[in-house]
Amino acid sequence: MTLQIHDRDAHSDVVQVLREEGAPDRVVFHCFSGGEELARICNSEGWYMSFAGTLTFKNAANLRAALAIAEPERILVETDAPFLTPHPHRGRPNASYMVPYTVRAMAELTGWELSELCSRIAENTVQAYGSWD
Repeated sequence: MTLQIHDRDAHSDVVQVLREEGAPDRVVFHCFSGGEELARICNSEGWYMSFAGTLTFKNAANLRAALAIAEPERILVETDAPFLTPHPHRGRPNASYMVPYTVRAMAELTGWELSELCSRIAENTVQAYGSWD
C-alpha cells in the first residue's frame, strides 16, 4: 500500500523516521508543503510530491521552487478539499473541479505543455496508487 503523509512543518522529522524505519515502496507527500530541500530528498528517495492549490498562492515561492526541481515522474496534484482552494478562487471551498487551476499553474511555472503534464500526472497517479480498472 501507498503511504500518504501530510507532514506540515515536520519535514525533517518525517524524513528521518522514513529513513530510520524504512519507507514503503510508494510514499506520497500529500499537500506538499516543503521547499527545494524536501523536493531533492523526494527525488533521490523516489517519493511523490502532491501539489495542491497552495502552489498558486502569492506567498508560495518555496512550493514553486520545489516544483521547478521536482522530477516529472514524482509529481501529483490534488485538491486537499475543502481547503487550500487555488487562486483565483482562494477563500471558497475547494473541490475536485478546482484541480485544473492548479495543473494550469504547474504547466505555466514549469513550461511543460498542459497535455503532457496531464498525461504525466495520470501515469504517476497509477504508479503511486495502482490502477482503478
